[in-house]
Amino acid sequence: MPEFREAPGAPADPGLFSLSQIMHLMRVEYGRSQRYRYPLVCMMVGVDRLTHLRDLYGYDSKETILDEVVRLLQAETRSCDFLGRLVDDRLLCVAPHTDPQGARALANRLLEGVRKLHFDGGGRPLQVTVSIGSSHTTGEDTLFFDTLLAAAESALSEAGKAGGDRFVHRDPTPHLR
Repeated sequence: MPEFREAPGAPADPGLFSLSQIMHLMRVEYGRSQRYRYPLVCMMVGVDRLTHLRDLYGYDSKETILDEVVRLLQAETRSCDFLGRLVDDRLLCVAPHTDPQGARALANRLLEGVRKLHFDGGGRPLQVTVSIGSSHTTGEDTLFFDTLLAAAESALSEAGKAGGDRFVHRDPTPHLR
C-alpha cells in the first residue's frame, strides 16, 4: 500500500484513504482505464453483522475486527491497488489492471483469510465473516465511474442478504438502463 498523508479530519486508519480521497482516486483511475482501455475492478467489503458485534462486545471490539480485516486486505492486495474506508464501515478496493477473474481470486483469498482470523468475545471465540461485492470495466463499456460503484454496492447488498460470507460480482452494464 503506498504511503500517504492523511487529510485533516480524516479517520485515523493507517494505510486507508479517506472517503473523499478514495473517491477521487476512483475517478482518476476510472478515467485512465477508459482512456487506455484496461480493466478496472471496484470491490466493496463489509464485515457481516458488524453492528450486532459492536452492540454485544463494544466499540473497541468492532474497531479490532475492522483493523484485522484491513490488515488482511492490505496483505492480499498489490501496492498499485487503492484501499479506503466508506461510510458504515465498508471498505473499498480499487484494483487497476484487474479483470473479473482476478477479482474472484482476491475475494476468495479474503473470504478464506477472514474465516481464519481469531477474535475473542467475552472469553468465547467469535466467528467473523465478510461479504464482498464487486464490479468491473474493461475499458470503454462503462460510461461512468458511479456505475461501477452502484454495481459493486448492489453486489455487496446481495451477498449480505444471502447470508454473508460470500462474493458476488456484478456486471455494471445493466445499471446503465
